[in-house]
Amino acid sequence: MSAKRDYYEVLGVPRSASADEIKRSFRRLARESHPDVNRDAGAEARFKEINEAYEVLSNTDKRAAYDRFGHAGTQGGFGGFGGGGFGDFGSIFEDLFAGMGMGGMGGRASQRGPRRGADLRLGISLTFEEAVFGCEKQVEITRAETCDRCFGSGAEPGTSPLRCPQCSGTGEIQRRQQSIFGTVLTSSTCPRCNGTGEVITTPCTECQGQKQAQKARTLSVNIPPGVDDGTQIRLAGEGNQGVSNGPPGNLYVVLTVEPHDIFKRRDNDILMELPINMAQAALGAEVEVPTLEGKETVSIPAGSQFGRTLRLKGKGVPNLRRKDRRGDQLIKLRVVVPTKLTSDQKKLLNKLGDSLGTEQLGDDRGFFDKLADAIGDALGT
Repeated sequence: MSAKRDYYEVLGVPRSASADEIKRSFRRLARESHPDVNRDAGAEARFKEINEAYEVLSNTDKRAAYDRFGHAGTQGGFGGFGGGGFGDFGSIFEDLFAGMGMGGMGGRASQRGPRRGADLRLGISLTFEEAVFGCEKQVEITRAETCDRCFGSGAEPGTSPLRCPQCSGTGEIQRRQQSIFGTVLTSSTCPRCNGTGEVITTPCTECQGQKQAQKARTLSVNIPPGVDDGTQIRLAGEGNQGVSNGPPGNLYVVLTVEPHDIFKRRDNDILMELPINMAQAALGAEVEVPTLEGKETVSIPAGSQFGRTLRLKGKGVPNLRRKDRRGDQLIKLRVVVPTKLTSDQKKLLNKLGDSLGTEQLGDDRGFFDKLADAIGDALGT
């Protein structure tokens, strides 16, 4: 069994230390070593040692006996003082942990201080073009703000809130309990005033004593280019106002993008399908295609197959994080097979089919060969 350390050494004070010096050192060390605060291994043993030293040195008679006889004069040291234990430390711990904002060991903090306002959430619907190029939207929200009638007191003008009689204005109900450490002070929110420390006998007729009222506001929301469905924009400080001078919450705007009749989006690229006829696919052509900024002319290469993709560089969606970058517009070719043919057209197609022959009708045959077969089957030839 290890020998006990000198009590003055435990508290870090000289033997000539005054009672106030001993008390101040104890408070500091107890705050640092209390198991509810310090999770390090050995903190609990250190805390017990500090309390044992203070139990002796804070008592005039026990300190005199210790100074004369050492640990032998304490009659067994910790726990051997006539069952006194930590009964004398109630006020010490009350002051100590109240100052730490803990409301006692394991207690709650008071609700009287500033509290941040709640965040709000709002949805906005955008067209496909608005999402691509950005825009500015006017939105209306309803949020909690300080009541204009009572100026946030909650009481009808001409009256004032009263100090809560149940908690004497502290906002907390305190209870003392005995534990292995002696008397422990615990705190809970006062049920009558809900931790505010005051009661309102004549509530404000506008806010009904809530100190805040719901008010409609119109805000301007800047939508940057390149947003997508589900993008969230944060408007700092535009949520509910705080309580007791607390900071306001934020407004989060969630965007929904409406579908487009022609275009679809894939990351920063815009996709579309372009229907072309058989002659354009086989011989090639110059055709106009729609873009979000007007019509553009594209070249269809001769012999283009169904599903071939053409690209218009820089005609896609702006990069939300890199404003100097933009996606492309991808054009997927869709060859349209005619369903209504004149007799002359049928003769021409049959003649064309015969002239092409069947040499390429294998697994690697060209698109036009497949197309001629499909047309022949459809015409019953």
